[in-house]
Amino acid sequence: MRKLAMTLFCAAAIQAAAQAPPANPVSVQVDLAKPSGTYKPIYSWFGYDESNYTTMKYGQQLLTELHDLSPAPVYIRAHHLLTSGNGVAELKWSSSNVFSVDANGKPVYDFTITDKTFDEFQKAGVRPVVELGFMPKDLAANVPGVSEYQVRYPKNTISGASNNPPRDYALWGELVRRYTEHLVQRYGKEKVSTWYFEVWNEPDIGYWHGTPEEYYKLYDYAVDGVRKALPNAIVGGPASTGPASEKAAAFLNNFLKHCLNDKSAANGQAVPLDFISFHPKGQPTVIDGHVQMGLSHELKAVAKGFSIVASYPKYAHLPIILSEADPEGCAACSMKVNPANAYRNGPLYPAYTATAIKALFDLQDQYKVNLIAMLSWSFEFEGKDYFEGFRTLSTNGIDKPILNVFRMAGLMSGERVSTSSTGQVSLNDILSSGVRSSDDVDAFATKGDHEAAVMLWNYHDDDVPAAGSEVKVTIAGIPPNVKRVLLEHYRIDDTHSNSYHVWKAMGSPQTPTDAQYAQLKESGQLELLRSPTWLDVSAGKVTVVTALPRQATSLMHLKW
Repeated sequence: MRKLAMTLFCAAAIQAAAQAPPANPVSVQVDLAKPSGTYKPIYSWFGYDESNYTTMKYGQQLLTELHDLSPAPVYIRAHHLLTSGNGVAELKWSSSNVFSVDANGKPVYDFTITDKTFDEFQKAGVRPVVELGFMPKDLAANVPGVSEYQVRYPKNTISGASNNPPRDYALWGELVRRYTEHLVQRYGKEKVSTWYFEVWNEPDIGYWHGTPEEYYKLYDYAVDGVRKALPNAIVGGPASTGPASEKAAAFLNNFLKHCLNDKSAANGQAVPLDFISFHPKGQPTVIDGHVQMGLSHELKAVAKGFSIVASYPKYAHLPIILSEADPEGCAACSMKVNPANAYRNGPLYPAYTATAIKALFDLQDQYKVNLIAMLSWSFEFEGKDYFEGFRTLSTNGIDKPILNVFRMAGLMSGERVSTSSTGQVSLNDILSSGVRSSDDVDAFATKGDHEAAVMLWNYHDDDVPAAGSEVKVTIAGIPPNVKRVLLEHYRIDDTHSNSYHVWKAMGSPQTPTDAQYAQLKESGQLELLRSPTWLDVSAGKVTVVTALPRQATSLMHLKW
């Protein structure tokens, strides 16, 4: 233990020397008296391909942690809720075997695996986003060139018949009705009425082996089935890819036209649409031997999607769920498979996410739409190496730094308030060229009842060592009757809230001892930079000065 402590101390000293802040501090101004909009828990949404991980050891553990990080409801979206199979998870593959036909061609509905999955959601206290996909084997239509039903990672998981249209749309609608009816009977109408029912996943690419028009028909029959079982169910889609490309933008646009102008293929009535979903993604790469993130790629897709939604007056105020919003597109591709995914284990991922959170709220305000969710497609993978570099929140039960930025966001509440920073990279510059020249040293703040919170970061797309910044944060607008405030300063950086750093200092063990595992568990939690401190308020203001390394994220939580 003494050797490990000395190793950590030396590493911290080296890092501090490499990132010594410059002489001129960045000035951040926060005005609690200037509201800028409601703070919504867009952070409290998560998802994963492998729905069967829900019932496994570390999946159960992580679901409880996700519930506990937020005072708001936490929503979980998973693929393969309707896929045929034995219920054994593999990378990018799961199944429930909910539907089959017997020797006489009669439908058979089996909710055994479904109940295990949804029971764990209820046990953890999280709410499902019920993704209606993929196609059961006995319901899948024949599609030329698609012969095999189950095609699993590392092969192309979207090439199999589980992504085919139904051979009988009425039978598809009846499956969805039966499925929803069962959920209502098991968990109650009141509870299921708070869930979101989303039709399919990314039907504009290989996850759907039909035409856009066939997807519209799939959607119509699905929402008709849901509403027959639960008339007030929240239904929507299309869960298409990020509309930065012309093809993806056209798909989202044409889907909205279908809902607005067409009659349902299922019942001849208006097409229900309660929320709109799509999937913006970033685009990291390796440049000159280091990871370079692609934040602008993700935000451009968001901006385009928001502009499309805003162009429909009837839909402009519908909830928007970014039902996958991530730095790139393959959670199950480890950094061993793709070196650009090396961002996932350390503090770069949280700093990227903090920067994105503010940008998403700013884009919502700019386009006057109603964003409610930035769903992180990240969970955990059972039976994989420690810190193998999957897009996960934890590894073998050890929380990774990324989970702590969501814990920070869960400490924010009330309304968003005005912030400015002399170190900010403007949203327009990020959209056009990312964060590629100077660091983005910026803040996002909220004010609640008797508290305020300032999220602060020093982000750069390039994951290379660089000098940090000294940051002077002035928080004004504190109520005049308040004379002192309690500051709790949380930090994610190379040596705080960072289990990956501790694991590497141990020698990167794949079979840690019980003592090492306990230390890793502890180091994965959100950590205070220093002890809580009472600050004197002068003229409604307090000032906090801090050294902020590159790719570090802070949360200054004030109470009075």
